[in-house]
Amino acid sequence: MKILPKVNEAVIPIEKFTKYALDPINGKGKHSAFEMALGYNLGNVALLIENIRNNLYHYPALYKGDNEFGTTYSVLMCLVGVNGKTANVLTSWIDDKQTGQMRLTSAYIKKRKGADHD
Repeated sequence: MKILPKVNEAVIPIEKFTKYALDPINGKGKHSAFEMALGYNLGNVALLIENIRNNLYHYPALYKGDNEFGTTYSVLMCLVGVNGKTANVLTSWIDDKQTGQMRLTSAYIKKRKGADHD
């Protein structure tokens, strides 16, 4: 299994969650998906970031390609939330050409296809 390159230095900007994924105004529905599926909201965003960071070592990174900004990857992980439920979370990453950082670019709940449990 190939884990995310530079996983030990991976940067997870809190703003990806506070200003987008968990934001009720700008989250475009992502905020309610995270809250319903895993119990995460703006009040416990640090726990979600910690959960993602800790699980990066346990799931394979898929190379998605190169673009003018860097090399992109995705990591699909099954997380246990603060509410005790599990859900698939798809995270996207870029190895930024300018900064040299591996940085989270997106995270969202991914519906399971053919799952036999919630």
